[in-house]
Amino acid sequence: MTGTCEMSERPSRNTIHRILVGNSQEMKEVESASVDLVVTSPPYPMIEMWDETFYLLNRDIRGRMRQDDGRGAHELMHDELDAVWREADRVLKDGAVACINIGDATRTIGSQFQLFPNHTRVTERFRELGFFSLPSIIWRKPTNAPNKFMGSGMLPPGAYVTLEHEHILVFRKGERRRFASEAEKANRNESAFFWEERNLWFSDVWTNLRGVSQKLDRDNIRRRSGAFPFELPYRLINMYSAKLDVVLDPFLGTGTTTLAAIASARNSIGYEMEGALLGVVKERLAGFEDIANDYIGCRIAAHNEFVAGRDCGFANEPHGFRCTSAQETGMRFDHLDSVDAADLTNIRAVYSEL
Repeated sequence: MTGTCEMSERPSRNTIHRILVGNSQEMKEVESASVDLVVTSPPYPMIEMWDETFYLLNRDIRGRMRQDDGRGAHELMHDELDAVWREADRVLKDGAVACINIGDATRTIGSQFQLFPNHTRVTERFRELGFFSLPSIIWRKPTNAPNKFMGSGMLPPGAYVTLEHEHILVFRKGERRRFASEAEKANRNESAFFWEERNLWFSDVWTNLRGVSQKLDRDNIRRRSGAFPFELPYRLINMYSAKLDVVLDPFLGTGTTTLAAIASARNSIGYEMEGALLGVVKERLAGFEDIANDYIGCRIAAHNEFVAGRDCGFANEPHGFRCTSAQETGMRFDHLDSVDAADLTNIRAVYSEL
């Protein structure tokens, strides 16, 4: 890979990843105060593709919809998500972060077209649980579909703004995280990101996220999973956790958060109610080593292109590339040697020096 050099000897390390089939409203397999980061995208209340999921959790929701009681159904759907957020509160450590990717919903109930503000409702619940809201991200996903505009076309006031974005909500449990031990400090220093990545990742608007193609043959399963692109959880994991931390996704879907955690040398736990998705996850894990290593190579190549011709006053010690700040001098990339996914409840990823 471009820009690497010989590194000091370091023992190989590994991470463990657990994928569990079940309802994340009760995560009995996860100890209290054992998780460093939550990254997830739940079913979006009042988006039709997830109606059946919510109906299975609470039959009263179907009744409210039949009565054209959209507000009542919306609140009952969020009650089901609230149970997961309470569990997230239990399992997260003090100082840990939760990142929730969620979109608002537009829907006609009876004869009334309306917006259901999911991001506002989730924010309210996390604040009630005692979390601090941090600056959030707008993930903009514009579409050029000719029928994307809603309402009465060019006649006021019946045309509606097109909804082309989702929200990535960021919450912190308690005070800012402390890195007390030397091992924790070392992992944090190795987990630094490039200066130019900081400027991109910590922008409040994300556009054109690039990611690894999911290549799913089972299109109907993919639609039900509502999978987000690889780059989204990869960024969040690298922004808000350190190497060897534990990342939890209570709505794992097709396993994108697990893949991003493996590529980032973090441990992970994922819950998924629909057992049929496990086959998709296993397919995606097969041969993931090359994808993850190529991804790291692209990051390094992009950095080398960025610093070319620039007056950079620092050099990264493990890899030798020039860098913009002193905080980048200790960052270290891991080579993913193997992923043993024979048992999805105990996936083992092994790394070595890049």
